[in-house]
Amino acid sequence: MGTRLREQTEFIPKPMVEIGGKPILWHIMKIYSHYGYNDFILCLGYKGNVIRDYLLSYEYMLNDFTINLGGTRRRILQPTRAEDWSVTCVDTGLNTMTGGRIKEN
Repeated sequence: MGTRLREQTEFIPKPMVEIGGKPILWHIMKIYSHYGYNDFILCLGYKGNVIRDYLLSYEYMLNDFTINLGGTRRRILQPTRAEDWSVTCVDTGLNTMTGGRIKEN
């Protein structure tokens, strides 16, 4: 819950601050992906729902789509190739500090 980016992070977590139209988190994952790492585990806490929402809507942000608002049908129109990443989101709690997020119980 750092304060150095307070203007940027009042409503979003630091990893979601945008640089060049993409969140910092995306840039970090893109760098790792360049070196062959495509499986990610995100330990979420403070405002983790913003990261979840971004990942869940990522495909629809990249493409045109059709959606039936009265049901659950969705169709991507001419899909573009997205990153081939596997991302696991784990809620580690609001007050867990960085070391506690990766500590094995």
